[in-house]
Amino acid sequence: MKDVSLQAKTRDKKGTQAVKKMRRNGVIPAVVYGASEDSIPLEVDERSFVKLLRSGVSENVILTLKIDDDSSKDKKVLIREIQHDPVWGKILHVDFQHISMEKKITISIPVHLVGTAAGVTEGGILQPNIRELEVECLPGDIPERLEVDVSHLNIGDGIHVKDIRLEKAAILTDPEGSLVSVVPPTVFKEPEVKVAEEVAAEPEVVGEEKPEEAKEEKPEKETKAEKKEEPKKKEAAKPEEKKEKK
Repeated sequence: MKDVSLQAKTRDKKGTQAVKKMRRNGVIPAVVYGASEDSIPLEVDERSFVKLLRSGVSENVILTLKIDDDSSKDKKVLIREIQHDPVWGKILHVDFQHISMEKKITISIPVHLVGTAAGVTEGGILQPNIRELEVECLPGDIPERLEVDVSHLNIGDGIHVKDIRLEKAAILTDPEGSLVSVVPPTVFKEPEVKVAEEVAAEPEVVGEEKPEEAKEEKPEKETKAEKKEEPKKKEAAKPEEKKEKK
């Protein structure tokens, strides 16, 4: 574990206006808490802190916080939270946690995949599923990073959390969780397009009878014609009745 230090000063000024003025002057407001102590408001130089982050320092690296150039105030801390401006991305505030080197802590370790999976060269897709593991250990045993070799993975293979071994840390993440896998390539099939025969329908004219309707109405016309013939038959039958009477 590399030794990293950061200069800080106790902060007397509080309030919104005081904090805004600090930020304009290149100073980041901060706080340190933990180890059964009261929280202490601090201020750190913005350039020094940004340079520290760019050097690779992350939330799982122990810092020696040197407060007011007084060695008796030095504290071993972890970066617990960095607040950024949602628009400009500028650092607004930093939370440090004071830790005891004799007590175990819970912390998240980033997972870094190493190598090129054999299945990827065959057309498979490398699918990372878990990007960090939660572990419990003493502060001095915190691994800076966890490297996982994936070069032996073929299509359909994977690595689970239970396959990972750490010498001085207990892994708290679900052991059955899939850390990384190589999945087959996705094949998109074009849907089959069936060409339907288009039947051109003639425009329907209002009032024109369809052939079927005309056929159905024929019996009705015949019935009307029969009704007209019945009175004629009756009239023809009347003279014959008169002759019989005579």
